[in-house]
Amino acid sequence: MSAAVFAASFAALYAGHQVGDIWAQRDWQALSKGLPGWHGRLACAEHVAVLTACLAACLGALIAVTGMRPDPVAVLAALAVNAVSHYAADRRRPLAALAERLGKGPLYRIGQPRPGHDDNPTLGTGAFQLDQAFHIAWLFVAALIIAA
Repeated sequence: MSAAVFAASFAALYAGHQVGDIWAQRDWQALSKGLPGWHGRLACAEHVAVLTACLAACLGALIAVTGMRPDPVAVLAALAVNAVSHYAADRRRPLAALAERLGKGPLYRIGQPRPGHDDNPTLGTGAFQLDQAFHIAWLFVAALIIAA
């Protein structure tokens, strides 16, 4: 049963992540969450709160439709682990530092505007790809916590 719980939980968490990280995130949060100071921390915290609500809604729908009964403490722990990891990554500097430390700094910087140029930033940056990969890895961990 735990393999099925893991698979179903991961699918629900992934769906919630896509909605919460892309669709439900406000523009001001996306533009401000990496800024220094309270404005950046507040934008990031609000984004993570909305994201976590989306994850919880998808898990709730899964539970309601399938009758799956995961341990509520495990679900809360999984959501908390994901929230902390998501906040850390979205503050920008921790993820950038991790990318540098792992030799992924050049990938992290792909697609970023160059100093002195009028480059158009896009979602096709290395930073975005590493950000999403980091988040999905933590969704995997969260699903493992739920299934344990």
